[in-house]
Amino acid sequence: MTGSRPVGPTLPSVVESGSGGVGGVVEVLRAGLLTTVQDLGRPGWAHLGVPRSGALDPGALRLANRLVGNPESAAGLEITLSGCELRFRRATTVAVTGADAPVHVGDRPGDVGRPLAVPAGAAVWVGPPRTGLRSWLAVAGGIAVEPVLGSRATDTLSGLGPPPLHDGDRLPVGAPAGPPAPVDVTTTVPAPDEVRLALRLGPRDDWFVPPALDRLLGTAYTLTPVSNRVGARLSGAALPRAVSGELPSEGLVLGAVQVPADGQPLVFLADHPTTGGYPVVGVVVDVTPLAQARPGTTVRFYGSQR
Repeated sequence: MTGSRPVGPTLPSVVESGSGGVGGVVEVLRAGLLTTVQDLGRPGWAHLGVPRSGALDPGALRLANRLVGNPESAAGLEITLSGCELRFRRATTVAVTGADAPVHVGDRPGDVGRPLAVPAGAAVWVGPPRTGLRSWLAVAGGIAVEPVLGSRATDTLSGLGPPPLHDGDRLPVGAPAGPPAPVDVTTTVPAPDEVRLALRLGPRDDWFVPPALDRLLGTAYTLTPVSNRVGARLSGAALPRAVSGELPSEGLVLGAVQVPADGQPLVFLADHPTTGGYPVVGVVVDVTPLAQARPGTTVRFYGSQR
C-alpha cells in the first residue's frame, strides 16, 4: 500500500464538544502498525534504570514542532511504516516530517515539511512512506498527555509513558504557543539504500580477536526485520571473541554496539536498556540514520581507529 488513501466507510464529521485538552482532542481513527507519542525523551534517569527514549530522529520532531509554532520539545506522534489516520475536533495546524509519505487533510493532499491547516472535524491521513520508515506529526499546542519523569514519550521497553496508540484513542492537545512558520517550499530526502555509521571502538573491543574488528569495519551488514525502537539487529560476518568468559552487567548508552553470543552486532536505539551483559565492541556516534532504515538496508561501520 503506497501513495493512495485507503477507501473505507464515510466517517461522520465530529466537532469538539469541550472535552480533552486546552487545545481540544485528537481522535485516533486508524493507529497503524506502531504509532507512539514522542518528545525529546527523559534524559538524566539512567542511573535509576530509566532510558532516555524519545523520538528516534529528534531533528525531525523538532522541525515538525517549529513548523506549527510549538517549542521544539513539545510531544508529537511517531508513525512507523503503515501510516495512521487522525481526526481533530478543533481547527488547528499540523506538520508531518521525516519519511517521504503521502498526506491528506480531508480530501485535500498535503506536503511533508509544511504547516497544514486542518478544519474542525477534519481527518488527517498519513500514508505509508514511499521511502524510509517513520514520520513525525506535530499539532499546534502539542500532544498533552500526562508526563512521566518529565517526558510524554512512550518507552516501548520499560512501559513508561502512554501506551502505543490504538484505534479509538483520544489524545488531549495543548494550547497553541505561536503562529505556524511561513514555509513556502519544502524538500524531502529519499532514504538511502545504504547507511554508513561512524563508530568509536570500545569499551570492550579487546574482548574480540583483531580480525573481528576488521570484519566490523570492513564488511557490510544487513538490517534484520526484528529491529525496533530498542535496537537495530544486524546480520553479516560474525565477530569472534578473544575472551570467552562472562561479563558482569554494565551501563549501556545510546548507540552502543553489543555483540551477543551469536556474534551478530546489535545497535541500541532510543528505548535501549540501561545495562547489559554482552560486550560492547563500540559506540555509534549518531544513530539517527537508522530511524529511516527498512529491513534489508545495508549498514556499514567506519572509524579512524584502525
